[in-house]
Amino acid sequence: MTLRIAYLTGEYPRATDTFIQREVAALRDHGLEVETCSIRRTGTEHHVGEEQRIEAANTFHVLEATKRPLHLTSTHLQRLARNPIRYFKALKLALKTSPGGIKPTLYQLIYFVEAAVLARHVQTIGATHLHNHIAKSSCTVAMLASELSGIPYSFTLHGPDIFFEPIRWRLDEKIKRAAFVSCISEFCRSQAMAFSDAEYWQKLHIIHCGVDPDRYTPEPRQRGTQMLFVGRLAAVKGLPVLFDAMKGMDLSDLSLAIVGDGPDRVALEKLAATLPHDIDFMGYRSQSEVAALLKETDLLVLPSFAEGVPVVLMEAMAAEVPVLTTRIAGIPELVEHGISGLLVPPGDAKALADATTQILQDPDKASEMGRAGRAMVQAEFTSHTEAARLAHLFTAYAQGETPAKRPEAQP
Repeated sequence: MTLRIAYLTGEYPRATDTFIQREVAALRDHGLEVETCSIRRTGTEHHVGEEQRIEAANTFHVLEATKRPLHLTSTHLQRLARNPIRYFKALKLALKTSPGGIKPTLYQLIYFVEAAVLARHVQTIGATHLHNHIAKSSCTVAMLASELSGIPYSFTLHGPDIFFEPIRWRLDEKIKRAAFVSCISEFCRSQAMAFSDAEYWQKLHIIHCGVDPDRYTPEPRQRGTQMLFVGRLAAVKGLPVLFDAMKGMDLSDLSLAIVGDGPDRVALEKLAATLPHDIDFMGYRSQSEVAALLKETDLLVLPSFAEGVPVVLMEAMAAEVPVLTTRIAGIPELVEHGISGLLVPPGDAKALADATTQILQDPDKASEMGRAGRAMVQAEFTSHTEAARLAHLFTAYAQGETPAKRPEAQP
């Protein structure tokens, strides 16, 4: 049985979500036909390499198709004529899952309009399954498209923001109607269990995000005091706490490279200018460029307030770079405190400063942490193996089977 999966995200490809690209490529390597779909077209700033440009050129963009009046009108007339019962059931579902209020209800109707366009596309390409990443608005579109087309859907649940507003995004209804849910960690799965009925827990599975360790093969180097942060420049990432921690660090030649962009960049640049250390805002960088930076850095720091299981930690660990991050959500499932890195309480600048100094002043221990981190990634967080687990879910559910919570990685 050949499975053709329509893969939907809000924006694809995106510089901040390169793990989705790796997952798509790995699924194709495992023999699945994967057709990528995106609600919006990403800006060119996200196409930081040839891989992104190729993926962008071969992705179906829902919103662009929706904005073509003739296409939109014919799509809805076709849906209505082909199966009026499904059409109105999907419309009812859109209204039912509205959190209430004029504006949210209007958005639900927009999602319904987009869902019809997506349903037409996935049927046109002969998709047998629809999968979504990120369980917010694009997942609402996927759920409605599934109702319109009869094609089963599933989704990958990440967090953390979906767990701030699970009722707003009707996580309960999405779990109920999904064929299965791929949760990125035990913590993530526990949150899904908290917001769904027990009868649906058996379809909540754990599939880690992953990296290709070979891409980050470490090279011998002299350890120093170069730190690296990779992530969105937004409040949730906790960079001001790191800046505060750096004020009290008495380390010669301490420097910090910041990869990423976001709404807080200007404010962060002003704050960084008050520090006595060298801080370089580098903007977005491609996967290859990040891999090159990891070969030169001595410590990956991620002082976040909320996370899922950050892929950048996996990349750093695969490169044998010790990591320093916060003890939140699913991070302790990846980073073992004192073994592959250090975990500190979120928002604690002193603890962050002490941990930074501890790692950077002990090169032998830092190297030991790096080796342990790479071993963990190779065992549990490789993109090829995790994609094999996800491929097993697609195949098993298509055959009417329910796999184990942590599926086998079948060749």
